Amino acid sequence: MSAEHASMRLIDDYARGDTELAADTVWALEAHLETCAPCRSRLAASVATEAPGIAALVDTVRAGLEPQLDAAVRRPSRRHRPRWVSAWLTPVMAPWLAMTVAVTLMALLLDALSSPTLFGDASPMVTIAPVLPLCGVAASWSRGLDPAHELTASTARAGLPLLLRRTTAVLVVVLPGLLLAGWLTGTMTAAQWLLPSLAFTSTALALGSVVGVTRAAVALVAAWGVVVAAPAWDAGLALLALEPDQLPVWGLLLALGIGAVIARRNAYSVL
Repeated sequence: MSAEHASMRLIDDYARGDTELAADTVWALEAHLETCAPCRSRLAASVATEAPGIAALVDTVRAGLEPQLDAAVRRPSRRHRPRWVSAWLTPVMAPWLAMTVAVTLMALLLDALSSPTLFGDASPMVTIAPVLPLCGVAASWSRGLDPAHELTASTARAGLPLLLRRTTAVLVVVLPGLLLAGWLTGTMTAAQWLLPSLAFTSTALALGSVVGVTRAAVALVAAWGVVVAAPAWDAGLALLALEPDQLPVWGLLLALGIGAVIARRNAYSVL
């Protein structure tokens, strides 16, 4: 494929159903055809010459459907969502994002209304902030939660690019809410939780290439709660893992997570 269009030889091979075409080449071509009208026209012409049996089958199906379509009652047109919404979000993420915002508000109320002796120096807002984006990330590529997961995962644009877009959509919703909550309560600064939050997100994506994104996100939230949050709340102590001297460790985890995602970028198309 060139920078702008697919070669005619590649299109002819695709039209014939050449089994020797590499899977990544087929996926790249199909993704290109989605956005390139000239190449789709060339493919239609190629099918007529390279695969006349398919062309005849399509003409037969069209001839049988046209009378039924002409007789069908047209439904009023409905307003469709913009294409970018489908590219960045999945409908199942809406309740998860709403739940994430609700959890943020509950932690904010606990910080504002609880007595100083209830949690001590372990602020509820600070405690949940690093792992809160994982709630949305868990739903961004979930086989069990998204009824259209198999259909989405089989498209040419599935895999890491789609997963990164959905993860970015989660962060765009969650991080401003956490920034606002920190500003309102004055209990945490962005430097305290932002880097750990990004580190957890990249680690969830990295582990997700092996065990699935949802399992990885749930496991990280559980590990944070059991190993760090619960002991801090029980003792009424500040979270030592979020102290400024621990930021280099979180930075290292973030870099390792990003590196693992890049190294295993081809694994996300077969999750």
